[in-house]
Amino acid sequence: MAAGRGFTARPSSTVDGSQNALPQAGLDDRAVSEDAAGMRAPDISNMSPQERADRLYNRVMTLATEGKTDSVQFFAPMALIAYRDLAPFNADERYDMGRIGEVAGALPFAKAQADSILLANPNHLLGLILEARLATIAGDKTQLRTYERRLLAAEKAELATNREEYTRHQDDIANALRQARKSQGTKS
Repeated sequence: MAAGRGFTARPSSTVDGSQNALPQAGLDDRAVSEDAAGMRAPDISNMSPQERADRLYNRVMTLATEGKTDSVQFFAPMALIAYRDLAPFNADERYDMGRIGEVAGALPFAKAQADSILLANPNHLLGLILEARLATIAGDKTQLRTYERRLLAAEKAELATNREEYTRHQDDIANALRQARKSQGTKS
């Protein structure tokens, strides 16, 4: 009787495992069939380490945006393993790993990535943005204002460097600058 109690329970609305379950050969035909778009799933074994890391980063960020936290928890470790193959890390890779840590709830890991970016360049926009995001999560308004002020002060000179990672993360930068201006009460 005790074991059967959970069988009649309503399914949790926060669990999306059935929607994102990985196909298992022999248990279902999805392992060999085409996906919903009519295309086969990509063979990541033929991708470069950078392509694998990018693919998993995008997947984790998409799942986080969709609120699929259990899937984020599933794919985040895979993504970080893929990034491990890229060492030594540049600021762009550290930002990506920090964002993965942030959405997966590994905040000390995300903080370490932000600190590493800013240690190499105290005005790096991605490091400042990551620190501001972490301050927001922590509810630390004083730190948030500090990082937003630094972000706004560094904006012009840093964007003039035309760093590749700034182009890659231009939406994150634009959103963070917009939020910082709003919070700081500045225009532009």
